[in-house]
Amino acid sequence: MKPSIPKGTRDFGPEIMVKRNYIFNTIENVFQLYGYQPLETPAMESLNTLLGKYGEEGDKLLFKVLNSGDFLAKANQQDLVNGDSKKVVEQISEKGLRYDLTVPFARYVVQHRNEITFPFKRYQVQPVWRADKPQKGRYREFYQCDADVIGSDSLLNEVELLRIMDEGFRKLGISVTVHMNNRKILSGIAEWIGHPDKITDITVAIDKLEKIGLEKVKEELSEKGIDNAALKNLEPVLRLSGDNREKIRELKSLLKDSETGMRGMDEVTYIMDKMQMLDLKADFNFNITLARGLDYYTGAIFEVTANDTQMGSICGGGRYDDLTGVFGLKDVSGVGISFGADRIYDVMNAEDLFPKEVTTTTHVLFVNFGEKETDFCLPVVEKLRKAGVATEIFPQAAKMKKQMTYANNKGIPYVALVGEEELNNGQISLKNMASGQQTRYSPEELVKELAK
Repeated sequence: MKPSIPKGTRDFGPEIMVKRNYIFNTIENVFQLYGYQPLETPAMESLNTLLGKYGEEGDKLLFKVLNSGDFLAKANQQDLVNGDSKKVVEQISEKGLRYDLTVPFARYVVQHRNEITFPFKRYQVQPVWRADKPQKGRYREFYQCDADVIGSDSLLNEVELLRIMDEGFRKLGISVTVHMNNRKILSGIAEWIGHPDKITDITVAIDKLEKIGLEKVKEELSEKGIDNAALKNLEPVLRLSGDNREKIRELKSLLKDSETGMRGMDEVTYIMDKMQMLDLKADFNFNITLARGLDYYTGAIFEVTANDTQMGSICGGGRYDDLTGVFGLKDVSGVGISFGADRIYDVMNAEDLFPKEVTTTTHVLFVNFGEKETDFCLPVVEKLRKAGVATEIFPQAAKMKKQMTYANNKGIPYVALVGEEELNNGQISLKNMASGQQTRYSPEELVKELAK
């Protein structure tokens, strides 16, 4: 059988990994700049930790892990005969792969609350898994780069996270638009059109507006029991236009009788006022159609899209006031964001944004001409590595063509040569592989030159 990997997963070779590590390192450095600390949690969580946190659609996308040993031993035989897969899964699976990093983070906070200093600012860079249909920009296994602060309800945290998103994409060179909305505003809209009990249906449908269009959204809401009068009231909200301030003014007039909706408007206005004081490069868009389909968001919600590449969301997040409550720790508010490293990689590849030096892991290769030459080179190789220069020496005395092909294939910019003449003079010839220029140096001069 030909070896293969599951759909929606990928192998990452060295050339791809150096680029991915560039993304991870850039984002982690930004997180650290703002005082966030690293954290890791297990790939597997108990299903009772994961279920019910992502909405009905999210629960369907959880990868379940079979119990160890004879997993059918505890299964109800009648349920097996009836083909009741939902009941059977509950009996044969107690664990699942994490769907995101936020719910495991909330579980960690509750479990370790006596060891944590609040507000707790953490970042986490790990893979997550979703049993989704693979397509462009959507994978079953992918990495998230999360930053969360928990234990504070101050909106300055939202402002800081928006600044982190802007700084991260600025350093990566990606031109982006940051979209923002507030779940309180969406709740206010549901109240205003007379269907506060349908908030989940409304937000799920509104979130699809850009993908399926207004008429399809109305059809979906109608099927969920939203009457025609309510849909008519909803339409001007979905057609809001103008700049951010104009949209806010118009929406305030529509939602003036909704206390919840007005609190959301006040929060958006506060964040926008503070952001005006900062040097932001990203475009900023108050987007009433942004809903983000996760049930745990309660306040501000964010989403980032690339301006020059069609890729969907490459970063997102929001405020969650109730997440730790389901684990027994009440009244602990949090807010977080998640950079989608895989989509960011695809955008940077499409726009050729990776610095050329990022694709190179070795800076100089020493050609191997034989034992005497190798003995001369080894101390120099050691000094270069101590000076921070990534250095290789070819492991055996092979033909020159083979060694130069090796350097070319790995994109090594310099090749050091010590033949009989260089050996007699105590020198090293350094060849620039791009220009073909060759210069002789003493070992000390060579170390200084390459360490620049």
